Amino acid sequence: MKKILLLFIAVGILFSALLFNFSTENKYDYVRIHIRANSNEEADQNVKMLVKDKIVDYLTPILSDVKSKQECMALIDDNIDKLENLADSVLYANGYAYKSTISLRKEEFPIRKYDDIVLDSGIYDALIVELGSGKGDNWWCIVYPPFCFSVTGDEEEIIYKSRIVEKLKELLNQ
Repeated sequence: MKKILLLFIAVGILFSALLFNFSTENKYDYVRIHIRANSNEEADQNVKMLVKDKIVDYLTPILSDVKSKQECMALIDDNIDKLENLADSVLYANGYAYKSTISLRKEEFPIRKYDDIVLDSGIYDALIVELGSGKGDNWWCIVYPPFCFSVTGDEEEIIYKSRIVEKLKELLNQ
């Protein structure tokens, strides 16, 4: 019983240290994604989410095992044309005349909270997806570290996943 209690305390300390370390990492260790709609019209906002789903579906398997920010950025850069083609195909299929512009660059972000993780405001490397004029409301998340996202079923709920938390759960289930 004592060993089990010590194991739980050790795992708790490790988990807390990892979460603290993850939440206080240098903001330059992140790559974010920012998808901007053409406008705030309902139709433009809806197609933004369709583009987001297509891009997330494409990037998730490609970036799921990246080991460094540099590797992540290189993979994104290698796929910029494909991402732009995917976004444009969604726009075209939904009857939009405007196209997308996609780039990997530094951009200023305000403070943002993702569940228990808070990213300070500042300049981050980011995958920027502008649909048409890019003047509408936007959607954003973290691409690296792989704390990304998946949409469940027909719901609008986004589930954030952390490889650190998943590894700790695996250790506890052994």
